[in-house]
Amino acid sequence: MEIEDLIAAIGEQGDLMATAAEKVGAGAVVPTCPEWRMRELVRHQGEVHRWATAIVRDALTSPDVPAAAPPNDDDLVAWFREGCASLVGVLADADPDVECFAFLPAPSPRAFWARRQAHETGIHRVDAEHAAGTVTPFAVDLAVDGIEEMLFGFACRSRSRLRSPAPRSLGLHATDAAREWIVHIGPDSVTVSPENGDADCTVEAGASDLFMLLWNRVDPADVRVAGDTDVLDLWREKMRISWS
Repeated sequence: MEIEDLIAAIGEQGDLMATAAEKVGAGAVVPTCPEWRMRELVRHQGEVHRWATAIVRDALTSPDVPAAAPPNDDDLVAWFREGCASLVGVLADADPDVECFAFLPAPSPRAFWARRQAHETGIHRVDAEHAAGTVTPFAVDLAVDGIEEMLFGFACRSRSRLRSPAPRSLGLHATDAAREWIVHIGPDSVTVSPENGDADCTVEAGASDLFMLLWNRVDPADVRVAGDTDVLDLWREKMRISWS
């Protein structure tokens, strides 16, 4: 996806998240993040938006940014919307060559932050909508980009906990995008092949559901799984991403 499309997606996903939060209120339980009520979810994402905004706006080379003061419940959604809009504006206006902190491979730091925040906001929008009762599917191109960020970015990092003493493989097929990937899980590393082929376990679903499954926001019972389901269980146990 183009940077401009990802920046636009931040605003779109943020608007959906704010709408869900307004619908159910700050005290609503978030089923996909059971340790949080809606206020904690919205505060978290609002803080992340402000964190990313400061890094890009001020060309910071360190992730150390003072935390924003949390709002009260009455001001929560307005505070969230303000932070999301600020991030969108800063990314839209940023120098394409800005040098600042980033933590996954990308063509540029600006491209990294546009992509990361589009998907960060999108996944937490899903959390908010689970609390509100109806989850909006991701557009296919955004979901495919999110799948690839997860696979080639997070899963392949040296710090990833996704490991297996005996080599295992997880095949993924986005049925509405004609896209496939094989995740090769070894004792010391993970590699991903963007291709068709045999795998120990294969998952087929639309790109939106496949993206949410990789973030543990869709139950495996809701997609088509074939082969050794222990491989998918391994992914679901080990691929837990912390926000920092």
